[in-house]
Parts: sequence; C-alpha cells; structure tokens
Amino acid sequence: MTERKQVILLDSDDGAVEIRIRRSTRARRMRLLLRPGEPMVTLVLPSGTDERRGRAFAERERSWIMARLAERDLPVAFADGAEIPYLGRPHAIRHLGERRGVVRLEEDRIVVPGDPAHLPRRVGDWLRGQARAAVSPLALDFAARLDRRVTGISIRDQRSRWASCSSSGRLNFSWRLILTPPEILRYVVAHEVSHLVEMNHSPRFWAVVGRLDPGYRKARDWLRRNGPALHRFGGHPDGAD
Repeated sequence: MTERKQVILLDSDDGAVEIRIRRSTRARRMRLLLRPGEPMVTLVLPSGTDERRGRAFAERERSWIMARLAERDLPVAFADGAEIPYLGRPHAIRHLGERRGVVRLEEDRIVVPGDPAHLPRRVGDWLRGQARAAVSPLALDFAARLDRRVTGISIRDQRSRWASCSSSGRLNFSWRLILTPPEILRYVVAHEVSHLVEMNHSPRFWAVVGRLDPGYRKARDWLRRNGPALHRFGGHPDGAD
C-alpha cells in the first residue's frame, strides 16, 4: 500500500483544527479516524480523490470531528468495552464470565476473566508485565553493546517523564511505553541506556543514542507529539516492581 500524508485546517470556535490527510490505494471511500493516543483526526482519501472533495467531506462531518476531539481529552479507565492502544494499535478490553484464567491477547482484544470488580487492577498489572517483558531484554542488550551494566529495571507510573536513569545504573520506565508503537519503545530504551555512558544531553549523548537506534529522531518527534495524550489511559497504578 502506498500513502502520502498532508495536513488541512478546519475552522472551529476554538481555532483551527488540524486534520491529517492520508491517501491510500486500498481505500474505497472517504472516512475519518481518530485512534487512541493520536493527537489529530485522520481523513483517509482513496487515490485520485480531489482534496477539495475531502475538505468538503470533513466540513460536513464537523460535528463528529469536534465530538471525537472532545472525547479524546477525557480519562479512559480500564473497563469492559474501553479501547486503549497496545503497542500502538487499538485494542478493546473485554471481560469474560470465566471465574479463573489469565489476561490474554486475542487479536485486537485484551481479554480479562475473573471478577469484574478486579478488572481495572488486572489490566493494569498485565500491562505493567508486558512493559517489563518488552523493555528488559532491549535494555540489557543495549547495555551489553555499550559495555555497561544495568543494576536494576523498574516499571513505574512516571507522570512527568517516560524513563530515568540513576548514576548507579538503575533504569526506570513508564508502564505506558507499552501503549506506544514498538519503535517508540525502542527509542526510549536506547535513550535511557545511553545515559549509562553520558549523563547529559550533549552531542556525545545523541551520538550514542544514534548508535543504538539510528532512527531515533523520528521516534523522538512522535513521542513529543503523541506522548501527552497517552497519559489519559488507565489511571495511575501504584508502586513499582
């Protein structure tokens, strides 16, 4: 599939709203999307569709766009039917009536058995476990490539930053990294492990990051644009592991 992206502006009472245009060879009709964790609405246009037609379509759907953008800023609790991003892709949380069992992935669903009263905690615990499973091997591999030692890895609810590194070699990561696409998670891990070599953000530091993740600039820009929206998902699990 080939795609080209651009942005148009839609006037609103609160100022101009950015709408990203995505042209797709597979699309058969115009449609609007706002996926979990994304900062703006996407207008998908079939190849060959004139931009003016797309803009007129967006104008007709102004009420839908404004309603979805308003909903975007509301907190999303872990509940049956809620949709959250997992590794950058939308997944619906589904409760099953089974009395026992483990939280598991089934295609685009996060399936949660057991007492519904425990669903929020179980989803939070599962996401933290998935974050640890994704982060730890990467961190250890990157550290070995730099001939550095990681003394510990914690998965926390870090509200002000995505990760941190102590002078003793301990790495802390936000569990919300598991909500981001894999290349974003990889960048954050590379960034933090690079602090084992350079405890600063000097050109030398960014050179180390580039050795571990040559595409880090694109990932860094994505996180700056999209990261804040991810903090509305799931409340704040307590503690660290």
